Amino acid sequence: MPYELDKGAHSVHSLSYHFIQVVKYRKKVFINDAIVDLLKTKTREIAETFNVDVLEIECDKDHFHMLFKASPLLNIPQFINAVKTITSREIQRRFPDVKRELWKGKFWAPSYFLATSGQVTLDVMKRYVDSQEVKRNENL
Repeated sequence: MPYELDKGAHSVHSLSYHFIQVVKYRKKVFINDAIVDLLKTKTREIAETFNVDVLEIECDKDHFHMLFKASPLLNIPQFINAVKTITSREIQRRFPDVKRELWKGKFWAPSYFLATSGQVTLDVMKRYVDSQEVKRNENL
C-alpha cells in the first residue's frame, strides 16, 4: 500500500503525530461535554493557524489525545505551547468551576507525550531499508 503523501515547495512528506496532554494533577475536568467541545474547537482553530491537519481529537476524564499531520516546517514545540496556552486560558475563563479545582491557574501538566505515527510499521520500514543492501549488491 503506497504512502499518502503531502507536498511542500521543496519536499514530499508524510508526517503524522500522536500527541497526549494531561491535566495538571490528573484532575478529571473532561466530564462536561461543553468543556470537551470547547477544547476540540479551540484546538482545531489553533491547528488551522499553524497549517496542521487534525485527524482526531478525543478526551478521557483527565487527558486528551490528538492525531495530526503536519509539514516538516512545523515548529512542534511552538504549536503545542499554543494549544496548551490558549485552551487553558479559554477553558478557565468560560468555566470558573474548573479554575477553582486547579492550583495557581495551571491547567495542563508541564510535560506531554508526542510520537510519530506512520502508515507502515517500524518493522516494515526496517525490512525495506535492509532490502536496499541486497538491491545494491545485485547491481555491482
